[in-house]
Amino acid sequence: MANDTRQRILEACSICIARDGVRGMRIQDVCTQAGVSTGLVYYHFADRDGLLAAALEYVNVDSVARREEPVAGGVGSRGLLLELLLGEIQDDESVRAKSIVWNEIRAIAVFEPPLARHLSTSTAAWQSHVAELVTGHTGAGTEACRETALLLTALVEGISGRWLSGQLDTAAARAALKRGLDAILPERR
Repeated sequence: MANDTRQRILEACSICIARDGVRGMRIQDVCTQAGVSTGLVYYHFADRDGLLAAALEYVNVDSVARREEPVAGGVGSRGLLLELLLGEIQDDESVRAKSIVWNEIRAIAVFEPPLARHLSTSTAAWQSHVAELVTGHTGAGTEACRETALLLTALVEGISGRWLSGQLDTAAARAALKRGLDAILPERR
């Protein structure tokens, strides 16, 4: 029950950030969206920064979990990597909202050091997951795979920002990501 409530609060926080931005997100709005009391939010999260940090982790974990579902046809490491990257840009409101949350927190973290620390932790977890997939595809050393993961995750963040702001439509953004992956990590022959 407590985990369900916590999940509901995190989902509500994501919705509020996607709608109003980090600076516009109010605890009371999250409570209304989740159908819980303010006290319950503070029971699960010490303060607003704690809620924002948890929302960032929630978005990150959800993104990776969506890509870890079994895929028909036995897709290899590169295929899983492509699915992971392309999964960040889809015509799906939930995916779009979570992408907005990530980009909004990334942008605001410049001005809020506690958020920057949480963002750094979440980014490191995401890059580590991508590096594992790169290693599975290339068999290269750890440092080279980390550098490739840095490039790929930065590419997703940049293209995602352009997609969310309407500079690229979904098809163009996904095509650009695929071209970027092909350039950074060519298919093995």
